[in-house]
Amino acid sequence: MLAYKVVETSTVTDESLESIINEWVAKGWGFDGMQFAMRESSKRPAMAFLLFTREQAEGAPVG
Repeated sequence: MLAYKVVETSTVTDESLESIINEWVAKGWGFDGMQFAMRESSKRPAMAFLLFTREQAEGAPVG
């Protein structure tokens, strides 16, 4: 069964995003993608959602 993990952050810098990716990949999750939530008044993203996946047994906790 494919499990999904979504990590939300409001600190959208290269260092913070890299740290989140490295943390969850080290826990066995595969990086799947990233989505940004934009502010209308700024060109910088207000938030980022990082998506991870991994295979796991049926009924196993996702955490």
